[in-house]
Amino acid sequence: MTERPTPQTMGQQYGRRSWAEPWKIKMVEPIAMIGREERERALREAGYNTFLLRSEDVYIDLLTDSGTSAMSDRQWAGIMLGDEAYAGSRNFYHLEEAIQTYYGYRYIVPTHQGRGAEHLISQAAIKPGQFVPGNMYFTTTRLHQELAGGTFVDVIIDEAHDPTNLHPFKGNVDLDKLQALINREGADKIAYVSLAGTVNMAGGQPVSMANVRDLRALCDRYGIRIYLDATRMVENCLFIQEREDGYADRPIAAILREFCSCTDGAWMSAKKDNLVNIGGWLAVNHEDVFDLARNMVVIYEGLHTYGGMAGRDMEALAIGIEESVQDDHVRARVGQVRYLGDLLRDWGIPIVLPVGGHAIFLDARRIYPHIPQDQFPGQTLAAELYLDSGVRSMERGNVSAGRDPQTGDHRYPALELTRLTIPRRVYTQAHMDVVAESVKAVYDARQQTRGLKMVYEPKYLRFFQARFEPV
Repeated sequence: MTERPTPQTMGQQYGRRSWAEPWKIKMVEPIAMIGREERERALREAGYNTFLLRSEDVYIDLLTDSGTSAMSDRQWAGIMLGDEAYAGSRNFYHLEEAIQTYYGYRYIVPTHQGRGAEHLISQAAIKPGQFVPGNMYFTTTRLHQELAGGTFVDVIIDEAHDPTNLHPFKGNVDLDKLQALINREGADKIAYVSLAGTVNMAGGQPVSMANVRDLRALCDRYGIRIYLDATRMVENCLFIQEREDGYADRPIAAILREFCSCTDGAWMSAKKDNLVNIGGWLAVNHEDVFDLARNMVVIYEGLHTYGGMAGRDMEALAIGIEESVQDDHVRARVGQVRYLGDLLRDWGIPIVLPVGGHAIFLDARRIYPHIPQDQFPGQTLAAELYLDSGVRSMERGNVSAGRDPQTGDHRYPALELTRLTIPRRVYTQAHMDVVAESVKAVYDARQQTRGLKMVYEPKYLRFFQARFEPV
């Protein structure tokens, strides 16, 4: 039997050959680009914050991959099978079975989206004054940990903070940093290890299987639990399949189960990997955490058999979980991200390397070396891209990092980035060509670009609602 070619092997077998997505289009949503003057007005009214733009004023929307994916015909069919009973919906049991089958955890608590799951695990597992080590912060995750009385400590390897470093697993935990924290504070002061795969703020960088095994062994010595942000874990599994010895012939689904088996639970924004427009879940192996989380979900989300989701959404999510672990899907999803990255690299445009799983991260600090970080180069680059072509991206730098809660000063992360986030099963390669050409046009005009000043700053998660003006 002849082996079927994949996006990774087509070029090796046949020379330069194109590959196609493993789906065909059955329904379309019209989009249009408004004129330059209209874009200038829209951006001013939005305070130069792409989160505050109206969707109808956006041409190609790469703000986020959260809730923006296209559902399959099977998922839409599942929508019609929603059991909207308040308690004991059959769709919840389909969802529970899917999570147990593909992720392997024992107890399931549904939530309205990932943020709800972050809140539950933070409140259930953090005592005030404890520390939460993790492989680089994520905005909403860290805030929930801080609101629960915890202090996040970054224990990611140093290579993750260097956008040019080609380490294949820049999401790995530095075990020496974690050991030093345990030695300094004591194991009882560690709430849990907050492990993300892949690491969003580092550019979508993966964690190796070897690293999570070693992390498990270290934590077992001290009785410390590991909770996984599984939001983009299937993409992480593709990188393990491609880069780690012994996994080339293992299917994504098997790699996912093995990785999750090294952790004590996970929270999920199902709006990413799981291919739905709304939904999330918390899954754990320990009954004490489950009992507390299941009790809290009734207060904050909804009954423990719907957790803020309609029955139809749980059915679409259960189907999406099954579809999300299919090898052809994951390869095509990451392949489109790589396609855009290769175009930009060919033109010498600075991006975070290696290319991650869900987005291209433009290195705004290297694109705008003349703009100081307190004039928000990442935010500036997102604004310039929208002005040029109607492409919506988002900042991942100083604005996203926020302020230190103790000092009130800006946090200045080493990575000052602008993220081009690719929704799943939504755009074609032609859309990626348009995006790449817009980035090049903005890059070519970089010397004339000036920064921004913040004129309105909300208390929490300022990148969502802050407003700016040109310097």
